[in-house]
Amino acid sequence: MNLFDAHNHLQDAALAPYLPEIIQDCQALGIRGMVVNGTEESDWDRVAHLAAAHPWMLPSYGIHPWKVDERSPNWQTALEARLDEGGCVGEIGLDRWKTTKNFDAQLEVFRWQLALAADRNLPVTIHCLRAWGPMLEILRETRLPAGGFLLHAYGGPLEMVPEFVKLGGYFSFSASFLTPGRERKLEPFRAMPMERLLVETDAPSMPPPKPLDQHPLPAAKNGERMHHPANLAAAYHGLAALRHMPCGDLANQIAKNFARLLASFLR
Repeated sequence: MNLFDAHNHLQDAALAPYLPEIIQDCQALGIRGMVVNGTEESDWDRVAHLAAAHPWMLPSYGIHPWKVDERSPNWQTALEARLDEGGCVGEIGLDRWKTTKNFDAQLEVFRWQLALAADRNLPVTIHCLRAWGPMLEILRETRLPAGGFLLHAYGGPLEMVPEFVKLGGYFSFSASFLTPGRERKLEPFRAMPMERLLVETDAPSMPPPKPLDQHPLPAAKNGERMHHPANLAAAYHGLAALRHMPCGDLANQIAKNFARLLASFLR
Protein backbone atom coordinates (compact mmCIF):
# COMPACT_ATOMS: atom_id res chain seq x y z
CA MET A 1 0.00 0.00 0.00
CA ASN A 2 1.04 3.57 -0.63
CA LEU A 3 0.55 5.61 2.55
CA PHE A 4 0.39 9.35 3.13
CA ASP A 5 0.93 11.21 6.40
CA ALA A 6 -1.16 14.38 6.23
CA HIS A 7 0.45 16.00 9.27
CA ASN A 8 3.63 15.59 11.28
CA HIS A 9 6.56 17.51 12.77
CA LEU A 10 9.51 15.51 11.53
CA GLN A 11 11.64 18.63 12.00
CA ASP A 12 11.19 18.46 15.79
CA ALA A 13 14.60 18.57 17.45
CA ALA A 14 13.64 15.61 19.66
CA LEU A 15 13.61 13.36 16.58
CA ALA A 16 16.95 14.57 15.21
CA PRO A 17 19.11 11.79 16.74
CA TYR A 18 16.94 9.13 15.10
CA LEU A 19 16.17 10.75 11.73
CA PRO A 20 18.16 8.42 9.43
CA GLU A 21 16.46 5.33 10.86
CA ILE A 22 13.05 7.06 10.94
CA ILE A 23 13.27 8.02 7.28
CA GLN A 24 14.40 4.54 6.32
CA ASP A 25 11.52 2.97 8.26
CA CYS A 26 8.99 5.30 6.63
CA GLN A 27 10.16 4.50 3.14
CA ALA A 28 10.20 0.77 3.87
CA LEU A 29 6.62 1.00 5.12
CA GLY A 30 5.49 2.60 1.86
CA ILE A 31 4.98 6.19 2.94
CA ARG A 32 4.99 8.07 -0.34
CA GLY A 33 4.20 11.54 0.97
CA MET A 34 4.04 13.48 4.19
CA VAL A 35 3.34 17.09 5.13
CA VAL A 36 5.99 18.36 7.56
CA ASN A 37 4.52 21.27 9.51
CA GLY A 38 6.57 24.11 10.93
CA THR A 39 5.16 25.82 14.00
CA GLU A 40 7.44 28.82 14.56
CA GLU A 41 10.08 30.82 12.77
CA SER A 42 12.92 28.94 14.47
CA ASP A 43 11.97 25.55 12.98
CA TRP A 44 11.20 26.63 9.42
CA ASP A 45 14.81 26.08 8.29
CA ARG A 46 14.68 22.45 9.44
CA VAL A 47 11.42 21.91 7.55
CA ALA A 48 12.95 23.37 4.39
CA HIS A 49 16.09 21.24 4.67
CA LEU A 50 14.08 18.04 5.05
CA ALA A 51 11.92 18.87 2.04
CA ALA A 52 14.97 19.74 -0.08
CA ALA A 53 16.64 16.44 0.79
CA HIS A 54 13.52 14.29 0.43
CA PRO A 55 11.10 15.40 -2.31
CA TRP A 56 8.33 13.18 -0.92
CA MET A 57 8.24 15.43 2.15
CA LEU A 58 6.06 18.49 1.58
CA PRO A 59 7.03 21.61 3.55
CA SER A 60 4.47 23.67 5.41
CA TYR A 61 5.09 26.84 7.40
CA GLY A 62 3.10 28.71 9.99
CA ILE A 63 2.81 30.17 13.45
CA HIS A 64 1.11 27.65 15.75
CA PRO A 65 -1.27 29.14 18.33
CA TRP A 66 1.06 27.92 21.10
CA LYS A 67 3.86 29.98 19.53
CA VAL A 68 1.98 33.23 18.94
CA ASP A 69 3.72 35.05 21.78
CA GLU A 70 7.14 34.06 20.43
CA ARG A 71 6.75 35.49 16.93
CA SER A 72 9.17 38.19 15.82
CA PRO A 73 8.14 41.67 14.67
CA ASN A 74 8.92 40.57 11.09
CA TRP A 75 7.15 37.21 11.16
CA GLN A 76 4.75 38.08 8.33
CA THR A 77 7.55 39.05 5.95
CA ALA A 78 9.47 35.93 6.97
CA LEU A 79 6.49 33.69 6.27
CA GLU A 80 5.85 35.27 2.89
CA ALA A 81 9.50 34.75 1.97
CA ARG A 82 9.28 31.07 2.91
CA LEU A 83 6.22 30.58 0.77
CA ASP A 84 7.91 32.34 -2.14
CA GLU A 85 10.37 29.42 -2.07
CA GLY A 86 7.52 26.89 -2.05
CA GLY A 87 5.37 25.36 0.65
CA CYS A 88 1.96 25.07 2.21
CA VAL A 89 0.53 27.06 5.12
CA GLY A 90 0.34 25.54 8.55
CA GLU A 91 0.24 24.59 11.28
CA ILE A 92 -1.97 27.52 12.24
CA GLY A 93 -5.11 27.74 14.31
CA LEU A 94 -6.80 28.47 17.62
CA ASP A 95 -6.35 26.92 21.06
CA ARG A 96 -8.24 27.56 24.28
CA TRP A 97 -6.97 24.37 25.93
CA LYS A 98 -3.39 25.40 26.66
CA THR A 99 -4.11 29.08 27.27
CA THR A 100 -6.84 31.68 26.87
CA LYS A 101 -4.75 34.70 27.87
CA ASN A 102 -3.57 35.48 24.34
CA PHE A 103 -6.70 34.45 22.46
CA ASP A 104 -7.14 37.85 20.83
CA ALA A 105 -3.60 37.59 19.47
CA GLN A 106 -4.32 34.05 18.28
CA LEU A 107 -7.35 35.31 16.37
CA GLU A 108 -5.33 38.05 14.70
CA VAL A 109 -2.46 35.76 13.71
CA PHE A 110 -4.79 33.01 12.51
CA ARG A 111 -6.88 35.36 10.37
CA TRP A 112 -3.79 36.83 8.71
CA GLN A 113 -2.29 33.43 7.89
CA LEU A 114 -5.60 32.11 6.61
CA ALA A 115 -5.92 35.14 4.31
CA LEU A 116 -2.37 34.53 3.07
CA ALA A 117 -3.25 30.92 2.22
CA ALA A 118 -6.35 32.09 0.36
CA ASP A 119 -4.42 34.79 -1.54
CA ARG A 120 -1.93 32.20 -2.77
CA ASN A 121 -4.47 29.35 -2.98
CA LEU A 122 -2.28 27.11 -0.85
CA PRO A 123 -3.40 24.14 1.23
CA VAL A 124 -3.62 25.05 4.90
CA THR A 125 -3.39 22.85 8.00
CA ILE A 126 -5.46 23.97 10.97
CA HIS A 127 -5.14 23.19 14.68
CA CYS A 128 -8.17 23.65 16.91
CA LEU A 129 -8.68 22.78 20.57
CA ARG A 130 -11.66 23.98 22.59
CA ALA A 131 -12.29 26.78 20.10
CA TRP A 132 -14.66 25.17 17.63
CA GLY A 133 -17.26 27.94 17.77
CA PRO A 134 -14.82 30.76 16.96
CA MET A 135 -13.13 28.53 14.38
CA LEU A 136 -16.34 27.88 12.48
CA GLU A 137 -17.30 31.55 12.64
CA ILE A 138 -13.97 32.63 11.14
CA LEU A 139 -14.11 30.01 8.39
CA ARG A 140 -17.64 31.11 7.51
CA GLU A 141 -16.72 34.76 7.15
CA THR A 142 -13.26 34.46 5.58
CA ARG A 143 -12.16 33.78 2.03
CA LEU A 144 -10.57 30.31 1.96
CA PRO A 145 -8.18 28.47 -0.36
CA ALA A 146 -10.10 27.04 -3.29
CA GLY A 147 -8.59 23.61 -2.69
CA GLY A 148 -9.76 23.39 0.90
CA PHE A 149 -8.19 23.06 4.32
CA LEU A 150 -7.27 20.30 6.77
CA LEU A 151 -8.57 20.15 10.34
CA HIS A 152 -5.83 17.93 11.66
CA ALA A 153 -6.60 15.29 14.32
CA TYR A 154 -10.20 16.46 14.23
CA GLY A 155 -11.67 16.47 17.73
CA GLY A 156 -14.72 18.62 17.18
CA PRO A 157 -18.35 17.54 17.37
CA LEU A 158 -19.99 15.39 14.73
CA GLU A 159 -22.68 18.04 14.28
CA MET A 160 -20.15 20.52 12.85
CA VAL A 161 -18.74 18.14 10.24
CA PRO A 162 -21.30 18.91 7.47
CA GLU A 163 -20.63 22.64 7.65
CA PHE A 164 -16.87 22.18 7.66
CA VAL A 165 -17.29 19.94 4.60
CA LYS A 166 -19.39 22.61 2.91
CA LEU A 167 -16.59 25.12 3.51
CA GLY A 168 -13.96 22.79 2.04
CA GLY A 169 -12.76 20.89 5.08
CA TYR A 170 -10.78 17.67 5.23
CA PHE A 171 -10.26 15.70 8.46
CA SER A 172 -7.26 13.61 9.48
CA PHE A 173 -7.46 10.56 11.71
CA SER A 174 -4.89 9.84 14.43
CA ALA A 175 -4.04 6.43 15.88
CA SER A 176 -3.99 8.10 19.30
CA PHE A 177 -7.80 8.13 19.07
CA LEU A 178 -7.66 4.33 19.43
CA THR A 179 -6.48 4.67 23.03
CA PRO A 180 -9.10 3.30 25.47
CA GLY A 181 -11.14 6.15 26.90
CA ARG A 182 -10.99 8.23 23.72
CA GLU A 183 -13.93 6.59 21.96
CA ARG A 184 -15.73 9.92 21.58
CA LYS A 185 -12.99 10.99 19.17
CA LEU A 186 -13.87 8.09 16.88
CA GLU A 187 -17.54 8.90 16.33
CA PRO A 188 -17.17 11.68 13.73
CA PHE A 189 -14.87 9.48 11.66
CA ARG A 190 -17.57 6.84 11.30
CA ALA A 191 -19.80 9.29 9.42
CA MET A 192 -17.50 11.66 7.52
CA PRO A 193 -17.62 11.56 3.71
CA MET A 194 -14.96 9.19 2.43
CA GLU A 195 -13.61 11.81 0.04
CA ARG A 196 -12.71 14.10 2.97
CA LEU A 197 -10.74 11.61 5.08
CA LEU A 198 -6.98 11.74 5.62
CA VAL A 199 -4.61 10.03 8.05
CA GLU A 200 -1.83 11.54 10.15
CA THR A 201 0.69 10.85 12.87
CA ASP A 202 1.48 14.31 14.35
CA ALA A 203 4.85 12.73 15.19
CA PRO A 204 6.53 13.04 17.61
CA SER A 205 3.25 13.82 19.42
CA MET A 206 0.05 11.78 19.79
CA PRO A 207 1.49 8.22 19.83
CA PRO A 208 -0.82 5.24 19.38
CA PRO A 209 -1.75 2.95 22.27
CA LYS A 210 1.30 0.97 23.40
CA PRO A 211 0.09 -2.34 21.89
CA LEU A 212 -0.03 -0.64 18.47
CA ASP A 213 3.34 1.06 18.76
CA GLN A 214 5.41 -1.03 16.37
CA HIS A 215 8.28 1.48 16.17
CA PRO A 216 9.06 2.57 19.73
CA LEU A 217 11.46 5.45 20.23
CA PRO A 218 13.29 6.47 23.41
CA ALA A 219 11.26 8.74 25.66
CA ALA A 220 11.51 12.49 25.23
CA LYS A 221 13.38 14.56 27.81
CA ASN A 222 10.12 15.18 29.67
CA GLY A 223 9.55 11.43 29.92
CA GLU A 224 6.69 11.29 27.41
CA ARG A 225 6.51 8.64 24.70
CA MET A 226 7.54 9.88 21.28
CA HIS A 227 5.66 8.93 18.15
CA HIS A 228 7.54 7.37 15.24
CA PRO A 229 5.86 8.34 11.95
CA ALA A 230 6.13 4.76 10.67
CA ASN A 231 3.28 4.03 13.09
CA LEU A 232 1.11 5.62 10.40
CA ALA A 233 0.07 2.08 9.46
CA ALA A 234 -1.71 1.71 12.81
CA ALA A 235 -3.87 4.72 11.97
CA TYR A 236 -4.75 3.31 8.55
CA HIS A 237 -5.75 -0.06 10.00
CA GLY A 238 -7.69 1.56 12.84
CA LEU A 239 -9.64 3.82 10.49
CA ALA A 240 -10.32 0.96 8.07
CA ALA A 241 -11.77 -1.12 10.91
CA LEU A 242 -13.86 1.84 12.03
CA ARG A 243 -15.26 2.21 8.51
CA HIS A 244 -15.74 -1.58 8.05
CA MET A 245 -13.68 -1.72 4.87
CA PRO A 246 -10.47 -3.35 3.61
CA CYS A 247 -7.40 -1.33 4.47
CA GLY A 248 -6.24 -1.42 0.85
CA ASP A 249 -9.47 0.22 -0.30
CA LEU A 250 -9.09 2.89 2.35
CA ALA A 251 -5.48 3.52 1.31
CA ASN A 252 -6.53 4.02 -2.30
CA GLN A 253 -9.13 6.59 -1.25
CA ILE A 254 -6.71 8.39 1.08
CA ALA A 255 -4.18 8.66 -1.75
CA LYS A 256 -6.79 10.38 -3.92
CA ASN A 257 -7.82 12.70 -1.09
CA PHE A 258 -4.22 13.63 -0.31
CA ALA A 259 -3.52 14.47 -3.94
CA ARG A 260 -6.72 16.51 -4.21
CA LEU A 261 -6.06 18.63 -1.12
CA LEU A 262 -2.42 19.21 -2.08
CA ALA A 263 -3.12 19.73 -5.79
CA SER A 264 -2.49 23.48 -5.83
CA PHE A 265 0.91 22.93 -4.20
CA LEU A 266 1.95 19.83 -6.11
CA ARG A 267 1.33 21.13 -9.63
